[in-house]
Amino acid sequence: MNIYYDARWTRFPFHDGISRYGAGIIQGFKENKIPITLLIKDERQLEMLPKGTPYLLMNDPLSVKELFIAGKLNKLGADVVISPFQIIGTWGRKYKLIVTLHDTIYYLHPQAPTNMGLSQRIAWRLFHMAKWPQRFLLNNADKVATVSNYSKGNIQKLGLTDREICVIYNAPSLEKSQLHRAKEKTKDILYMGSFMPYKNVEVLIKGMAHLPHDFTLHLLSKILDNRKAELSKLIKPGVNVVFHNGVSDDEYIKLLQGAYCLASASKEEGFGLPIIEAQMIGTPVVCSDMTIFHEVAGDGALFFNYNSPDKFAEQVKKLEKTDFLADLVEKGHKQAEKFSWKQSSKKLYDICDELIKNS
Repeated sequence: MNIYYDARWTRFPFHDGISRYGAGIIQGFKENKIPITLLIKDERQLEMLPKGTPYLLMNDPLSVKELFIAGKLNKLGADVVISPFQIIGTWGRKYKLIVTLHDTIYYLHPQAPTNMGLSQRIAWRLFHMAKWPQRFLLNNADKVATVSNYSKGNIQKLGLTDREICVIYNAPSLEKSQLHRAKEKTKDILYMGSFMPYKNVEVLIKGMAHLPHDFTLHLLSKILDNRKAELSKLIKPGVNVVFHNGVSDDEYIKLLQGAYCLASASKEEGFGLPIIEAQMIGTPVVCSDMTIFHEVAGDGALFFNYNSPDKFAEQVKKLEKTDFLADLVEKGHKQAEKFSWKQSSKKLYDICDELIKNS
């Protein structure tokens, strides 16, 4: 079977969520020894992807040349094309197509990502004001993938596609050598994620005022100056908050290995990958009491009302109890073992195989 994976959404020098998902799926295909060819738009993207995977240099997916990409893939003899995003040219395609919609967050919280330019933000907002543009993109595929049962349910409730929706779970990309806790534990609470309003970082900052002053909240991701100024106004005297403005994967893992816990007060997610990464390492997780986080974290995390800074602090304080902590970490590790790129990629390959057999 001639399978192509659209890796043109790979970001460099740092992954975003879609980019990391794509790299993981590709790694899973490699572990399963399933041949796959990558589509890239810039050879620098290869630095972020599993080494040694065959690739083809193609156009930017947002260029006008995208209108003709299906013809190129037809000539290459593509049987199935898999995209980690919903945008891909389909005019005249003869192959099977699987596209991915990771979540429905922007229908529920319609502010455009802050890393976009003004024109891009306007286009993004217009796109999500109605459902028909999304339906058009998703219905041009043979199947739609998403990363959790929660997201699948939301896509169905919103009526965004007539196609069958398959769940291809997200998964951590950690080496065995990284799966350990540091000997010296800190009082560091880590947050990994964007600073969009629905991420609700404000509650974490406010909650720090209810914890002893030897705790420090580390906000790891890149942040715009104006958003940093907004959040900084919430920091009370004596409360420790560090803005890292981006960390490398190695820095992130090192911080996670020694952290007191990983925290999220998010109001909406499609999955929640940092939770699984923390659980695999053995770092406790304190997160919002949401359906998706229960699906991902199981009983291996502590949950709190995302509107309550003091409840967040109460859950963090529970981690002082040694026996309680050990049990929570063990449950978290067992839960994290349910997710792997090898399993997710095998399921995706089986869907490809089914599409070809039924064609």
